Amino acid sequence: MKDLVGALRAMPTVGFLFAALVGINLAQTASLILAPFSRRSFRRFNRWCADLWWGWCVIAGKRVARMRLIITGDDVPPEENVIVVANHQQMPDIPVIMQLARSKRRLGDLKWFVKRAMRNIPGVGWGMRFLNCLFVERSWTADREMIQRTFATIVNEQIPLWLICFAEGTRLTPEKLEACRDYAQRQGIEPTRNVLLPRTKGFAASVAGLGDHIGAVYDLTIGYTDGIPSLWQFITGRVRQIHLHVRRFPIDQLPCLEHELSDWLIARFREKDHLLALFHQHGSFPGEPITES
Repeated sequence: MKDLVGALRAMPTVGFLFAALVGINLAQTASLILAPFSRRSFRRFNRWCADLWWGWCVIAGKRVARMRLIITGDDVPPEENVIVVANHQQMPDIPVIMQLARSKRRLGDLKWFVKRAMRNIPGVGWGMRFLNCLFVERSWTADREMIQRTFATIVNEQIPLWLICFAEGTRLTPEKLEACRDYAQRQGIEPTRNVLLPRTKGFAASVAGLGDHIGAVYDLTIGYTDGIPSLWQFITGRVRQIHLHVRRFPIDQLPCLEHELSDWLIARFREKDHLLALFHQHGSFPGEPITES
């Protein structure tokens, strides 16, 4: 019965968001008229579109899905250009990141590493094409030129940025975790229990390509009190509490060489693995909440 009530409560909002997304896609397409005359106006309009629709999604998560987000760790500053590295478990990870970005006035500036197949999906895929998101093949050889070209545009045109990097490359599942453990054992390294070992080339290229345009790397660890939920469970209000642990690393404190950046990122994911082990044991991350919303 609770599932039915949750679904009935959520359906009008889902319908509204879908219809609004279609309208925003049409407006984004029309904004191509601006591009030859003012790239800045074109980008500003599409930033406004993203901020509007993603903002509605955040509001829906709080008021309709009744999601409560508890944030611990570092209280990061507003309006900072950053790379965001997060563990990826399921689709509800995305509204968690959106809620943090909205609180820091960067929601419209989110840019994602996305599978290339998403480019042609009506709605979200079409919308992200107007936002300089990075549609990748998950092959560094195939993606390198496009990534470097996109970063050069962002730096040269001083585009505001929260670059979201799910460095594990995929969502966590028991099967993928077991495969990751087998790989770690074959390589003679310690396996992880709660995260996958990250793919490091995209992260290293992001730090090198964006340079001084970014001020920091935010390391996010997302934890679910009652197990990892599906998107449907989130939409229908069955996920009442999500925890987010935030760490801020100033960019000038990161190493410069690619292999050192690779080691740095792997170390962060080993820390995430330990944090999540503590979270599963105690039901919260270390430290006092800095935000509950």
